[in-house]
Amino acid sequence: MRALALTLVCAALPLAADPARLSGHGGPVMDVAVSPGGRVATASFDNAVGLWSGDDPRWLDSHAAAVNAVLFPGASAVFSGGDDFAVRQWAPETGASQVLGQHRGKVSALALSPTAPLLASASWDGTVALWKIAAGGATQPSQGDDAIVLRGHDQGVNDVAFSADGTTVYTASADGTIRAWDPGTGAETRVIARHGFGVNRLVLGPGWLAYGAVDGGTRLVSPLTGELLADFTAERRPILSLAYSDAAGLLAVGDGEGFIMVIDTATRGVAHDFRAVSRGPVWALAFSPDGSRLYSGGLDPDLLVWNVAELEDAVPATTAERASFLRDPETMSNGERQFMRKCSICHSLTPDTARKAGPTLHGVFGRRAGTVPGYVYSERLDGSDITWTSETIDALFDQGPDHYIPGSKMPMQVIAKPGDRADLIAWLQTATATPDQGDQP
Repeated sequence: MRALALTLVCAALPLAADPARLSGHGGPVMDVAVSPGGRVATASFDNAVGLWSGDDPRWLDSHAAAVNAVLFPGASAVFSGGDDFAVRQWAPETGASQVLGQHRGKVSALALSPTAPLLASASWDGTVALWKIAAGGATQPSQGDDAIVLRGHDQGVNDVAFSADGTTVYTASADGTIRAWDPGTGAETRVIARHGFGVNRLVLGPGWLAYGAVDGGTRLVSPLTGELLADFTAERRPILSLAYSDAAGLLAVGDGEGFIMVIDTATRGVAHDFRAVSRGPVWALAFSPDGSRLYSGGLDPDLLVWNVAELEDAVPATTAERASFLRDPETMSNGERQFMRKCSICHSLTPDTARKAGPTLHGVFGRRAGTVPGYVYSERLDGSDITWTSETIDALFDQGPDHYIPGSKMPMQVIAKPGDRADLIAWLQTATATPDQGDQP
């Protein structure tokens, strides 16, 4: 009954009061981490990690694909993992990095042992790898056979966490289970929960483990026995992000419908429940060290910064609609809608790439593929003999990039209807034209 009542109340919730923003990424924010000193690191679909000093970012740019996970344990190191299957360690002051190790699938989450120089990375290849790092955060990569690999999940692993004493690793998987492991041997010790639907996120607190699942399940269970301690399921799905503030005793839950629920873990009650964005998911959540601020990220390339004390003062707002690809589809032509849905997250229309994951489309017609200055292409497109025309762009979206240009970094995108492809191409011919081209015929 409680879950149903919460759903009915929250369906009409307004957007919360305007948050502050950290702006600069060229794509959605996939993860956020806050150092013990309060500095913020962001991971983005634009292939970059942003390291923030106030509003001023340092860009860490060595990943070859979207960055899904970032960890900022202190001043001496930042860790990240991405769609390029790589786990990287960065020196925050210089931006230098090196690969700690490589998975066989996208890296979805990272965790650092509180008691040992050990970094855990969860991957959609179905494993968790434990990489040795030097004490104090200095780079000491451990690759290949040197890593301890946790194997046993039937599907991709979405999240990983260490117990407070470092003696247990907890993993959450698309196979619907949460499992416990011995980090010293890599042996599975027990199954904590069998949820039935995929489990996306988990976080540990004093005496409890919280998890969020594909079906909207949001629960606190015992990390020892799996006993249900509290159920905060609100029928909003999927749950995509969790964050816990030990200082404030608050657990934040982000979902695919744009809501953030903040739970007081002492009273086991909902302290705040608000719509953070008008459209799209909340992929990233983190608290400031004192729990006074909550950072959230999603489709909007800005990181939103909420004052937790002011969340009670919810008022209607539309600031989360500023990103162009979140405009009302009814205000756009069909060609522009196709661009916004299929292309806008990765590609800009301006002369520069605007920190997007893909090269700019400015002047794309008549341009040979793989030739935008300053953009790092895959080997497949670097030096390609493809020239972008109405015919080649039509073939690209008819077959899909993975078939038309196998081996490129372009994600799978197919536009099945010939009329939709024709509308997109017609719109692009005007929207991407340079001054010397004019409107393309």
